[in-house]
Amino acid sequence: MAKPPKTKTPKGEIPENAIIEEHFDTALSTRYLAYALSTITQRALPDVRDGLKPVHRRILYAMRQLKLNPENAHKKCARIVGDVMGQYHPHGDASIYDALVKLSQSFSARYPLVDGQGNFGNIDGDSPAAMRYTEAKMTAAGVALLEGLDEDAVDFIPTYNEEDEEPLVLPAGFPNLLANGSQGIAVGMATSIPPHNAAELCNAALHLIKTPNARVETLMNYVLGPDLPTGGIIVEPKESMLDAYTTGKGGFKVRARWHVEDVGRGQYQIIITEIPYQVQKSRLIEKLADIIEQKKSPGLVDVRDESAEDIRIVLEPRSKNIDAALLMESLFKISELENRVSLNMNVLDATRTPRVMDLREVLQSWLDHRREVLLRRSRQRLAKIADRLEVLDGYMIAFLNIDEVIRIIRFEDKPKQELIAKFSLTERQAEAILNMRLRALNKLQEIEIKGEHDKLSAERDKLNELVSTDSLQWDAIAEQVKSARDMYGPKTEIGKRRTTFDVAPEIDVDLSTAFITKEPITVVMSEKGWIRTMKGKMEDLSGLKFKEGDKLGFAVHAETTDKIIIFASNGKFYTLGADKLPGGRGNGEPIRLIVDLENDHTPIGMFVHDPTRQLIVASSEGYGFRVNESDIIASTRGGRKTLNVKGDSEAVRVIQVKGEKIATIGENRKILVFNVEELPEMARGKGVRLQKYKDGGLADLTTFKAEEGLSFLDTSARRNEVPDWNLLEGKRAQAGRMAPRGFARKPSFDPAKGL
Repeated sequence: MAKPPKTKTPKGEIPENAIIEEHFDTALSTRYLAYALSTITQRALPDVRDGLKPVHRRILYAMRQLKLNPENAHKKCARIVGDVMGQYHPHGDASIYDALVKLSQSFSARYPLVDGQGNFGNIDGDSPAAMRYTEAKMTAAGVALLEGLDEDAVDFIPTYNEEDEEPLVLPAGFPNLLANGSQGIAVGMATSIPPHNAAELCNAALHLIKTPNARVETLMNYVLGPDLPTGGIIVEPKESMLDAYTTGKGGFKVRARWHVEDVGRGQYQIIITEIPYQVQKSRLIEKLADIIEQKKSPGLVDVRDESAEDIRIVLEPRSKNIDAALLMESLFKISELENRVSLNMNVLDATRTPRVMDLREVLQSWLDHRREVLLRRSRQRLAKIADRLEVLDGYMIAFLNIDEVIRIIRFEDKPKQELIAKFSLTERQAEAILNMRLRALNKLQEIEIKGEHDKLSAERDKLNELVSTDSLQWDAIAEQVKSARDMYGPKTEIGKRRTTFDVAPEIDVDLSTAFITKEPITVVMSEKGWIRTMKGKMEDLSGLKFKEGDKLGFAVHAETTDKIIIFASNGKFYTLGADKLPGGRGNGEPIRLIVDLENDHTPIGMFVHDPTRQLIVASSEGYGFRVNESDIIASTRGGRKTLNVKGDSEAVRVIQVKGEKIATIGENRKILVFNVEELPEMARGKGVRLQKYKDGGLADLTTFKAEEGLSFLDTSARRNEVPDWNLLEGKRAQAGRMAPRGFARKPSFDPAKGL
């Protein structure tokens, strides 16, 4: 069998089925870079000139080819998606249809480019109907983006199969990038541009035409901020917004719009009429229901969705005495009723290079593109006028020499060459004369030709002046911008600003306690750790009953809005809400059911939290330190570890700093007095030695003012002053001196000077 002839491979080309040796890192980086660039330029980032990504541009161009203008009837979306996929966009139909749907949704696009008919989804997050059930056509905004496409306004490139052509960018007679915004995530970069008001953008563009070097701060007098399709209230400070538009990166805090509705008998309910941008209503209501179930907002008792075409979410407060503004502030902090809309103006510039632009650069890029479109359309029109004037000049010569022209046509063998030679005509003029009908030789037709010639000549002169004069070009662009502004002005239904601005109120009230009815209570805990609350401030506690073998351990006067702090022998502080403690019926509940306190540890202190105070904590070994009460709050049942104790050592005392002197007494009945400043401030640790002991450990400590003196309890539990207490003064960590006679068997200072 004969071998097939060898074919030579052209120089520079890789032969078929050749094995290419390449380092793995090089191959991977080269191919990934190509993929990354394709993602950036073909999928994720919009073009600054028309504000569109390729898929959106191809959808609009295909709809134009199908003649789906606003005045025409709708056509099936399946037909549109099929044409886009078959001719221009070699990707799945699902992605194309999803992009088409987004262009038509009034809650996604501020100025929809597509007019959809059928189920195109809703703000609840429900999916649209299948493309075979829905229909679409373009809106006026979509047509404005395509205006001038047949007039050589932009460049065309071959489609993916090179069977047709598609526009590289649209003429963009509408400021689409900022008006409708854009979202996209590429490789290593992303874009996020919220929608804005088209009339405001046009006003800013007109100012930029007059003042090309205008600052962003000046342009913000026209562009007030985002104008979101779903409305809402922007509460971002102006300084922050200016920084975002100046750098091209930032964000805007958006809140739901609400009002109070009176339901009679002093009751009210809160009505949400607008929700933040890109928040699904159904998910928002689910989150609010979870907040109620988990009791994260005590002031809210119910949420209902009564929406029809307009949004109406009903929030029912727990009590008519709850302030509506405070309730909403609490919900703004923990739900999507307040959302942050990011700004990252990362776009492709006119050279298809991705970069972050500020507000002025984005508007200027659009105006520069409009100028380029104007010049290209003008030059194309000049070429058509020149072509037509050439023919009209030939007609004029024919009318002026009608008899000779007729003679040449009737009697000459080669009339075309004879006409060219006789009247110095071009071939095109001679051909046009020969193709004239006899009826065109009447006087009226001659007058029409002269009129058309004069009109086109005047238009040509005007266009020549326009092409050569910058000021006339910008005047023409300004008229186009004004026309777009009038179409979407504040007096039109679609042009009204939907998003307003406000300042977030400064709420000084603690939202965690704002919905708790403030009442005086007495918190009681027994020695065995049973805790309960009694209504009012009880002074006489002798009548309280406890379980057999138990007795009063701690009692403090508080309010239902207070935080109750418990310090245990394990060195931990536990935080309890006074309103959540068990009532006074019975013996209460064991503290170990409320907090995670080990069985071998017990509470050694209970008091009402005051963040302005300073405490001293001490262990049985005689170590301790000062701690600010603002640093001891625990957010969980496990408490906050503050004093480190190990082995047989335990926390034995917590007191408030009420003077400049500290007095400690050990189990050996020795007292040491020293200055508070010698004790360091710490948030957590073992601390430093307070007093040195040979046997035993710390029995008690207190603080006092030098002018008031030091007191103690005698064997009869009576208060006595320590005479010549300054003789007991020394330096921290010394052994101290024996206590005066009269101290109780268990050495203790006056507890009234503690907490």
